[in-house]
Amino acid sequence: METVADFLAALRRGTLSARAAVDLALQRIAAADPALQAFLAVRADEARAQAARIDEQRAQGQDVGPLAGLPFGVKDVICERDHECTCCSKILKGYRPPYNATVIERLRAAGAIPIGRLNMDEFAMGSSTEHSAFQQTRNPWDTTCIPGGSSGGSAAAVAARMVPMTLGSDTGGSIRQPAALCGVTGLKPTYGRVSRYGLVAYASSLDQIGPLALSAEDVALVLPHLAGHDPQDTTSAALPVPDYCAGLSGDIRGLRVGVPKEYFVAGLDPEVRHAVQAAIARLSALGARVEEVSLPHTEYAIATYYVVATAEASSNLARYDGIHYGARAADTRNLLEVYTHTRRQFFGDEVIRRIMLGTYVLSAGYYDAYYLKALQVRTLIKRDFDAAFENVDVLVTPTSPTPAFKLGARTADPLQMYLADIFTVSVNLAGIPGLSIPCGFSEKGLPIGLQLLAKPFDEATLLKVGHAYQCATDYHTRRPANCTDLFDEETKE
Repeated sequence: METVADFLAALRRGTLSARAAVDLALQRIAAADPALQAFLAVRADEARAQAARIDEQRAQGQDVGPLAGLPFGVKDVICERDHECTCCSKILKGYRPPYNATVIERLRAAGAIPIGRLNMDEFAMGSSTEHSAFQQTRNPWDTTCIPGGSSGGSAAAVAARMVPMTLGSDTGGSIRQPAALCGVTGLKPTYGRVSRYGLVAYASSLDQIGPLALSAEDVALVLPHLAGHDPQDTTSAALPVPDYCAGLSGDIRGLRVGVPKEYFVAGLDPEVRHAVQAAIARLSALGARVEEVSLPHTEYAIATYYVVATAEASSNLARYDGIHYGARAADTRNLLEVYTHTRRQFFGDEVIRRIMLGTYVLSAGYYDAYYLKALQVRTLIKRDFDAAFENVDVLVTPTSPTPAFKLGARTADPLQMYLADIFTVSVNLAGIPGLSIPCGFSEKGLPIGLQLLAKPFDEATLLKVGHAYQCATDYHTRRPANCTDLFDEETKE
């Protein structure tokens, strides 16, 4: 019992109760999480109570929802009513939102059961989950390595089979990169496909909520219950939500696959290059038509992203001032010291770095030179994708330039950390959907991810291609060794 599909099938057959599903997840969390530190908080009693209600309703023949009894974890940047939401920052320690995010409301309405909060980089600013103010999540495949970020807890929890599905957020790769490094499947939907209401903002024009699970099929099962127009989010699109499972035929014959030459450059790890090229060959063998394409402004993506994202972060994080809510520094003598001491004392170094950069590029004399120029380049990047999708259905790239790196290896070099997102940030700048799926392993046994990209609101094609690839390979089914040991113990019992 591992995947969303496994859980839902057993729940519907009646061979697994909602209470048993929750207990199974709690047992796995208790066994695996002490070594991985993916969860910040686990709500056993509340989850069991919700499961008991679902079982009672099911026994009475009531409609319990299509995801009834499915346990899931929530990244600590998504609001849940009356549950602490810190964004893994000391400045929000103790903050309990008075409302649920729309995605939480929709999943609960479908019967899914939130079981706990997941670790992340502070305010989603990071690529390794080393910038959490509270704990360091480790990669289930090698606990001396990072799980990726900022949704590192979300990816690790799925990879270790603690829960079949988690929610993450993606501003520049924060779902796809940890999914790749932890060997799971992660989707960044089109900007506007999923409501951002209740998502604590990092960069509002880039942020998007999405699911992480073991397979494209699992994502297809969950996505309809996340997607759709929300009047509380003015950026959400009023478009119909397809039946994503209907397209999972396994047949991609004749589908046009583009390979951007700019993503296979010097600096790409040879093992990643080999695994991705092998995956492209597999798609060709499945009947897809593969051709090289060009996205000529790719080289400007990192610089553009770190101007746009930090500018928006500087504006969004101005609300944490020691007055409205959150922490407040003691022993301040005037209003200026309330602001400066609070922010210096309770923000982490990476958050401060990005606020300073964003404030600089928005300042008088630099706005036109940096921020306005970045917006213009962002338009060019989007046009590159628009042109490519006139000739192909899907683009295929590496997700991350390397497998997972060692804990502490890049914390002293922010630029090297930022370059971990070199293949993912363009997707957010253009607002298109991106899916990362496992496509191999390094010699050291670390997962490698394949990124699939499609035109706006065409998540169905991404999931169709991802599913076809996963029907022909087994990378997404492989478990970290410690999880295999755990499952062996469950079998014995």
